[in-house]
Parts: sequence; structure tokens; C-alpha cells
Amino acid sequence: MTKSIAVFGTGPGVGQAIAHRYGKEGYEVVLVARRQGPLDLLARDLSAQGITAHVINADLDQTDDVPALVERIRACVGDPTALYYGPAPTDLAFVPAVDLTPEVLQDRMPITMYTLLALVREFLPAMVERGDGAILSAQGAAAVHGRPNMSGWPTILAAQRNYLQSLAAEVADKGVYVGMLYIGARILGTPFEEDYQRRQAQGEPVPDMAAADPAELADTLWNMHAERNRHETLVPAGLLDRSAF
Repeated sequence: MTKSIAVFGTGPGVGQAIAHRYGKEGYEVVLVARRQGPLDLLARDLSAQGITAHVINADLDQTDDVPALVERIRACVGDPTALYYGPAPTDLAFVPAVDLTPEVLQDRMPITMYTLLALVREFLPAMVERGDGAILSAQGAAAVHGRPNMSGWPTILAAQRNYLQSLAAEVADKGVYVGMLYIGARILGTPFEEDYQRRQAQGEPVPDMAAADPAELADTLWNMHAERNRHETLVPAGLLDRSAF
């Protein structure tokens, strides 16, 4: 039986790297994101490497569309062996905690929590029945450690982390692995990295952040999945040790 992974949030950076990494391991790949053009380009690239890729254009901010999205995925690969969830809101809206409002959180709940919950409820039962499966995510390290002026979306990411931690403990003995990667670095090849380099070149103040190769991040998540000896990894290692609170 061919294994498959649905990559929710196949944008530049980790999502695309996950598609490549799992494809090289023999997985069929379902690419899910808002923008059709980049998905088609990625699918052609994967196909040239002998990887079977399916493209599904979807807005993961629309939780009510999950049932139709799930049917499209099942039409391609059945119930996927693994799912990766890593989309981000169009507007990250980092704000100081003193300025945080209910509306800011409400706007970012669907793409961060509601759609993930709906997808897990759809695909987890088949994983449990098979006795094999994986639910994977990669998000910012602000989900792990609050930072000044970076409230807002990270507040919900922390809730997502809590949910995934609980889920990991509940399904581990059922053959389902839950793995979480938290990244406190700028990711090469992403719009954030391009903006970071532009601002630095213009002499604007930028935070001191390490750079991370998305292919190496995908390797890390794959190794976590393959070895199943830890549920969380923070990149770069020791990041919290350097954070004063």
C-alpha cells in the first residue's frame, strides 16, 4: 500500500520542503494551499523527480469547507497516512499583549485551530484503525515562549500546541505519532527572509535571528516521525536558554 501525506499550507519554506522530503520517502503528496500557481509549479517539480503529487486549491481559513476538502483528498489518495499542518494567516498581526483584543484572536482562530481540529477528526479514525499514522506541524517558537510585542497569533499557536500535546499522549499507544517543530529562526527562501534582508541592507533595525534551511527543518520533522522518540523539537536548540524572562 502506497503511503501518502496531505500537506496543508504548502507555501514557500517548510511546507514545500515537507512535500519534497516525504515524496523522496515514497509518499504520494497532496498539496493544499490558497494559490493555484505555486502549487502547480511545485507539483511539476515533484513529478520531475518521480514523486506523485496532487494539487488542491483551498482556503484553510474556511473551516466550513473542510468536508468538501476532505472528499477531494480522499478522491486522490484515500485517507492519508500522514498530515502536515502549517498554514499561517495572511496578516500575522503581532501586537503588544497590552493591545490584544478578542477580535484579533477571533479572526485567526479558524486557520490556526478550527480547521486543524476538523481535519484531525476526519483523518484520525483511519490512522487508529490502521495502527499507523502521523500528525505533524511546524510553527513559530513564540508558541513556546511569549515575547514582548509578539502577542496575537502566537497566543493561539500556544493553544494549538496544548491541543497537540494532549493528542500526542492520547494516541501514542494506537500507532499514531504527533510531532511538533517550533522554529525561532528566519527561514531561507521565504517572504519573511526577503524582507529581513531588505531591511538589514537599508540599515533598519532587525532582530538578531539565526537562519534555517527549510530542507533541514523538513529532515528534522521526518526524523522525529521515523524515530518516534520525541514529540517536540525547538530550532535552534537552546533557544529558550538564551531567553530572559
